[in-house]
Amino acid sequence: MTKSSAMHYCPAILISAPASGQGKTTITAALAYYHLQQNRKVRVFKTGPDFIDPQILSFACEQPVYQLDLWMMGEAHCREMLYNAAADADIILIEGVMGLFDGDSSSADLAQTLGVPVAVVIDAGGMAQTFAAVGYGLAHYRANLPFAGVIANKVGSSSHAKLLEEALPESMPLLAAMAKDEAVGLPSRHLGLLQADEIGDLDLRLARAAESLSSFAPCRLPEPVAFVPITTTPPPQLLAGKLIAVARDAAFSFIYQANLDCLQAMGAELTFFSPLADHVLPEADSIYLPGGYPELHLKALADNVAMKQALHAHHRAGKPIYAECGGFLYLLESLTDKDGNSAEMAGLLPGSAQMQKRLVNLGMHSLQLEQGEIRGHSFHHSQLETTLQPFTASNPQRNRSSSENFYRVGSLQTSYLHHYFPFNLQVADGFFL
Repeated sequence: MTKSSAMHYCPAILISAPASGQGKTTITAALAYYHLQQNRKVRVFKTGPDFIDPQILSFACEQPVYQLDLWMMGEAHCREMLYNAAADADIILIEGVMGLFDGDSSSADLAQTLGVPVAVVIDAGGMAQTFAAVGYGLAHYRANLPFAGVIANKVGSSSHAKLLEEALPESMPLLAAMAKDEAVGLPSRHLGLLQADEIGDLDLRLARAAESLSSFAPCRLPEPVAFVPITTTPPPQLLAGKLIAVARDAAFSFIYQANLDCLQAMGAELTFFSPLADHVLPEADSIYLPGGYPELHLKALADNVAMKQALHAHHRAGKPIYAECGGFLYLLESLTDKDGNSAEMAGLLPGSAQMQKRLVNLGMHSLQLEQGEIRGHSFHHSQLETTLQPFTASNPQRNRSSSENFYRVGSLQTSYLHHYFPFNLQVADGFFL
């Protein structure tokens, strides 16, 4: 067991808002891009189990972006992630989720537990002095919430920004103000924003957003936060000598960077392949099919018969396959998009899935397997029909969410769940052995 002894200090803020849709991701990405242009090393984190926003944020800061969630990851692991980032970063930005106090493990909970001050993004369009009232209410709704200040979004002019700043109490600074500009918005679809690779002018959008963010006043660097030393244990080399082939392309891109790091820390070597473009599998011991958007690539996946045959051969050889959500859908006999277009998938599992116009399941889940508990989340718009009998089922964190079935067919393990591997290394190891 090893223990770090030095306290790390680094400017840090958690960027939240009164509600979703206020521009948190755009502001966070713009701040990251702005500070990067000032020759600062920027580390960015995303609150909650999100895959899409981190792609945008990673593009903006030119660093991997990791998730932070007290329930899914545990407090100690969250502290470890921030402590390690603070060792060499010039600034840490954490994008919140939903509204500041929303959810069972809210952005406010994270900020208060980890001691990171909150910066609230408020859509100031059509607003004057009430802007200050909203900010003041958020800052004082909960006692002892660390609060850095407010960020104004969709500001009409420099005089509008001045009006907003003058309305704020002295204890609540205006940290930044972004002008109203449709050219800096980020396009979206049913699961959230478009992926970074799908936004052809993302660099121009972020550059314009960063310029807009500093046009009314210089962006203030947050105050340093003390990140306490943490105790770590080197992970057991449970996957030493194993080669894991990970699907990664436009159809399969929903994967925690921490999961990849975890597999490598346990001794595995990773190689990547594309079910869309490649016709052969790498010579690997195991396969990892993460989530994504297979429903947007039905024809390409259906037409790649060679890849489907390679997956069948891998499975017949008794080699492990682990698939999550979109990867799970790809292994079914067929998949139908929301417009009614159907296509044949890999056919390793009996059944089909149909995309729905509304969300089918959402929430945090725990799963109990032989090696113990692992945690993750569910977020999908598809409805499954299968004769396959589940091996077990998850336990939803909240009553409003439905449990998810977990399936085993020989060496193939799959479900709708996106698991967070570092929560239990033994369970993660069991997916690939």
